[in-house]
Amino acid sequence: MQNFTVALASASPRRKALLEQIGLAVVRVGTGIDESRKHEEPVIDYVARLAREKAEAGQQDASAAALPVIAGDTVVAIGETRFDKPVDYDDAVTTLRTLAGRTHEVHSGVAVRFANAPAEVRVVTSYVTFRALDDAEIDAYWASGEPHDKAGAYAIQGLGATFVERLEGSFSAVMGLPIFEVARLLHGGGVDVLDASRWAA
Repeated sequence: MQNFTVALASASPRRKALLEQIGLAVVRVGTGIDESRKHEEPVIDYVARLAREKAEAGQQDASAAALPVIAGDTVVAIGETRFDKPVDYDDAVTTLRTLAGRTHEVHSGVAVRFANAPAEVRVVTSYVTFRALDDAEIDAYWASGEPHDKAGAYAIQGLGATFVERLEGSFSAVMGLPIFEVARLLHGGGVDVLDASRWAA
């Protein structure tokens, strides 16, 4: 199989793995943008803007050259309240106690930019329902190390899956990159991940 190469404007190992899962070769490029949320900026607008700005910044990297640049941003939220990566144990406990026994939203923005063209952006919203959690489970989960660098203090692709009673939406988007939308945006730019010639002998 011959891999298409794309530039990923993200340091996330999960986004890289998701792209490799669909047979893409990945070159990492930097972003260096200000990720602060603007005053009263809706979370959906926020993730869309960051995805676009990351893709635009990544296109400036010399290693991107003529490659399509993919960027993403993901926010865990209840309404307009964001739950970012926990800064410490207490922050993680507060987040997980808040999410326990209720449904939250995961907004995942993705942008794909081809050379000399504006970035195309999509936002996918998924709904994740947690079962009730007790403090002993939360403590054990923190001790595992998994929630330390995850938005919302959990990873749906890991131990955090044991908390998820129901998911309405995209599993890959909750991980950090909506692969259906990535494939459609690439297709719109002339890159077909299911091109039969890739599997030619």
